[in-house]
Amino acid sequence: MRSKVSEIKVSYSEKIPVRLRYKVNSSQAVAEVLYRYWDRETIQLNETFKVVLLNNGNRIKGIYEVSKGGITGTMVDLRILFAVILKSLSVAIILAHNHPSGTLRASKADEDLTHKIKRAAELFDVKVLDHILLAPNGNYYSFADNGLL
Repeated sequence: MRSKVSEIKVSYSEKIPVRLRYKVNSSQAVAEVLYRYWDRETIQLNETFKVVLLNNGNRIKGIYEVSKGGITGTMVDLRILFAVILKSLSVAIILAHNHPSGTLRASKADEDLTHKIKRAAELFDVKVLDHILLAPNGNYYSFADNGLL
């Protein structure tokens, strides 16, 4: 019997013209876009981690939900995160997750994960521009604005 090998196909399709995409120029602009597209029915119930994928002009290519967890946390698999980043040919990213409690303070775990992702991103010449913590009421906390990047 002969061994077989599966074919691997990698694809990404941009459906929105570049000129029509949101341009990121501040943490507030990113937080507003994130809040607009976050599931309002679950933002108070469970923590979700997303990545905002950006082109070289800081226009949003897309927002990808990396993981959905419980009330107090979610697990982020860096292999899945970077598969999406690399597949979409993104040159910069903004990390985001919600705090169902509404607390807008970065935990030690939040800081550690951010720095781990940032170190990995440097290997691929991908910039981590920010990490946004989003509260159920739309308020936010920016790692970049608070000197944590």
